[in-house]
Amino acid sequence: MADPTKCGVVAVIGVPNAGKSTLVNQFVGAKVSIVTHKVQTTRSRIRGIAIVGATQVIYVDTPGIFKPHRRLERAMVDAAWMGAADADIVVLVVDARKGVTDEVVHIMEGLNEGERPAVLVLNKIDTVKRETLLALAEELNAKGAFDDVFMVSALNGDGVDDLQAYLASKMQAGPWLFPEDQLSDLPQRLLAAEVTREKAYLYLHQELPYALAVDTEDWRDFKDGSVRVAQVIYIERETQKGIVLGKGGQTIKRIRSEAQQELAELLDQPVHLFIHVKVRENWVNDPGRYREWGLRYDA
Repeated sequence: MADPTKCGVVAVIGVPNAGKSTLVNQFVGAKVSIVTHKVQTTRSRIRGIAIVGATQVIYVDTPGIFKPHRRLERAMVDAAWMGAADADIVVLVVDARKGVTDEVVHIMEGLNEGERPAVLVLNKIDTVKRETLLALAEELNAKGAFDDVFMVSALNGDGVDDLQAYLASKMQAGPWLFPEDQLSDLPQRLLAAEVTREKAYLYLHQELPYALAVDTEDWRDFKDGSVRVAQVIYIERETQKGIVLGKGGQTIKRIRSEAQQELAELLDQPVHLFIHVKVRENWVNDPGRYREWGLRYDA
């Protein structure tokens, strides 16, 4: 007789660049959330789905929690806390290299006010001495009520399997919420836009850290199994267009080439990617864009 199915939701929270998206991708065993060295890369809540035996674990990768100043930042932080409130278990990821910062303390204060079980995960342990890790774990444990503490390297996978097994063991009996072969709830159009946004961030992080958005405007499947994807990179000012294009169009060519290659791998089919750059002033205050990202405009 087969084991009864279990299912549950785990929210992964932390300060920007703690390694949340990398950890979720490790849990799922595939890339479902974009990763860059820029803080605040994740804009909305992205769900990655993992199967552990008869248990389906739905991981919610949330935007980093920090002190917001702009509308988009407020909406991102709001989405992170909403993800924590909706979860069965909350995983707080802390960068072991940076330790207990004011931002980490602020998050722990928010966690202590809630009633969700919480697990502390010290990440990037491959860069810190063991005695430092133990002292850090002790300090954080004294500040918050954690059910357990794990030490991992999300980048190379050390400790991730043990953490995932623990989280799966805490899920409740119930039917799976997603098909067995589904890795994310992100629609293909939005996934494609996120891939291109990641590549754009990697090349433009110094000049245009957060001033761009990517839309997938057209998606056509062909009989030969390939797909044509047309996208637009939106920027806020005309003066930014030359930065995105690069000298002789070299920057946008690199972005398109790398995004096309990664999409082909993710979709397991040939991809023909076309990217245009357009100016849309004040796109960051467009309510429709917030709805698309699953964010509250007036957070």
